[in-house]
Amino acid sequence: MKRIGIYSGSFNPVHAGHISFALQAIKAADLDQVFLMPERYRRQKTDLAHFAHRVAMIKQAIKPHSQLSLLETNEINHSAERTLPMLKQRFPGSTLVVLVGSDLLNRIGDWPHAELLLQSTELVVGVRTGDEKSVPERLGDLPAKPKAVTVINSYAPSVSSTKIREALRCRRPAEGVLASVQRYSDRNWLYISLV
Repeated sequence: MKRIGIYSGSFNPVHAGHISFALQAIKAADLDQVFLMPERYRRQKTDLAHFAHRVAMIKQAIKPHSQLSLLETNEINHSAERTLPMLKQRFPGSTLVVLVGSDLLNRIGDWPHAELLLQSTELVVGVRTGDEKSVPERLGDLPAKPKAVTVINSYAPSVSSTKIREALRCRRPAEGVLASVQRYSDRNWLYISLV
């Protein structure tokens, strides 16, 4: 039985924190493969680069890592009700393991059909800066108990797409920006302020 990691997000842009967390999860949760699954539209996010650009940056970022793959869906955004059946069909008989940053733990309870997702999968939680002490409490507040939970301390706990977008906008170096993302962003004029 394969153990498949699913890492969903906007990846706007993908960065070293995303890649290192996925690689850590492979080792910590004994995963065969991790699929980065970008959302076309992310709830409550208005400054998304076009989906095709985000996909292209992910392809460049995962190229050196054979256990990382891209999974594109036709859905506008992911939900337990629609996405989980698709994943079960795509990976029949596999154990699905969902990767989330600790900053998302408070929001999982607001996701439609969160109980269905949690009861059907395992979780790998990457601890972000400032969340070190609150993760056990947040796990206890989840609307359902996952099949299993693996908590890992992120190698890049303070790297964020928001900080990287700002640095790319201002044309300055940023912690966690991938060289391939920097080149792609520069070539395609992404995240550039016109003000």
